[in-house]
Amino acid sequence: AMRQIENLRYGFTLIELLVVVGIIGLLSALLLSAVSKSRASASRLKCVSNLRQLGLAGQMYWDENGGSAFRWRSASTNGGHVYWFGWLESGSEGNRRFDAAQGALYPHLGGHGVEICPALNRVQPKFKLKATGFSYGYGYNLSLSAPLDQPPVNLNAVTRPSELAFLADAAQINTFQAPASPQNPMIEEFYYLSASEPTAHFRHGITANVVFCDGHVAHAKPVPGSLDQRLPNQFIGRIGSEHLVLRD
Repeated sequence: AMRQIENLRYGFTLIELLVVVGIIGLLSALLLSAVSKSRASASRLKCVSNLRQLGLAGQMYWDENGGSAFRWRSASTNGGHVYWFGWLESGSEGNRRFDAAQGALYPHLGGHGVEICPALNRVQPKFKLKATGFSYGYGYNLSLSAPLDQPPVNLNAVTRPSELAFLADAAQINTFQAPASPQNPMIEEFYYLSASEPTAHFRHGITANVVFCDGHVAHAKPVPGSLDQRLPNQFIGRIGSEHLVLRD
């Protein structure tokens, strides 16, 4: 009888131990989930702060240039091209030199690091660098970039700046530059947004942060059916044309 009682006590102890282990596992899962959400929230807020500073730099640039917007790409020089975000050398992917100081907004930003969104995962196996290091994580509204043979777009003539995107989270899927291929699609930085190409990156809970031409920051959801299915878990698609197209 005593042995049966001891076995019963042991059985209760084992059950209690399993319950405790289960509770610890549940609490760990809840803690990890909370930490993950906290990190995502912090990344989103840092991105919003980045875009606000970039929006302010844009306002300063326009003020200094009579409202004229800079072009997406302006010149070829020194074996590369000067883009709105800086000079990028031509050459093989991941080996190009990059000089942010030649970017249109750099004089108003310096080296503050606001060009990098913390939610753009640059260490994942599917990420392909364009330069020797990371350069820019935001894209410029292509409709603000006039062709070189035409006068620049003037922001003073924009009637609804609060609805027109200036910059937003951006990336694209590359299948045409090694090490990417049609069989090995990869995500990479991209530097403009258009209404016809999937280059907006909805990396904040399937939303993208956008700074508008009046300086305010909001989030946008992808146009239905626009997400690039070559890497569907990267959530790269299009922002609505109402935010990207110049209107009278």
